[in-house]
Amino acid sequence: MEIILADDQDLIRRGLKALLKTDREISVVGEAGNGEECLALTQKLQPDLILMDIRMPIMDGVAATKEVRAQFPQVKVLILTTFNDRDYVQKALRAGASGYLLKDTPFDELTQAIRLVLKGYSQIAPGLLDCILHSPSPEILRQVPAGWEHLTPRDREIVELVAQGLSNREIAGTLFLSEKTVKNRLTNILSCLGLRDRTQLAVSLLKGS
Repeated sequence: MEIILADDQDLIRRGLKALLKTDREISVVGEAGNGEECLALTQKLQPDLILMDIRMPIMDGVAATKEVRAQFPQVKVLILTTFNDRDYVQKALRAGASGYLLKDTPFDELTQAIRLVLKGYSQIAPGLLDCILHSPSPEILRQVPAGWEHLTPRDREIVELVAQGLSNREIAGTLFLSEKTVKNRLTNILSCLGLRDRTQLAVSLLKGS
């Protein structure tokens, strides 16, 4: 797995590189101090994934992610930052990032997230997705993933409740259904929308895809 590190702090890049070097399956092939450098390196090196910070000079992580995903759609972007800001998360996901983690993420969880993102899964820092979806901006529920038109009205209600951060049990209580029924319907919804899990469903709503 070839990775580029994009972070304006040299100390952070050195620390990450040293840690990632201990994983035999991961190779850091380049380092960038801003979004423009990251874009140039991506064109030259064609990595599998970029660990991208949000706040960087010249070109920030959101703008860089958008450009990378537009020009090199095969390259995955995983945000790694100190900022657990809801707006940053939404902007990064809409720009095409496959995940959003904080820099206090344990190393084992970071390497696992890298592997999962490369397999096509979305990764969000624990607790961060719930924080966003429990207080969604008004437009989120109007932005729906492809395949929405094939869902029944009841299925759409379930999706909207997932977007509000409700658990299966809470959805069951709200809609007067059994928890098993909600679980089964959610499985069918994910299949219909071509998604793997409820995290991907929530991320797809945030992206407005």
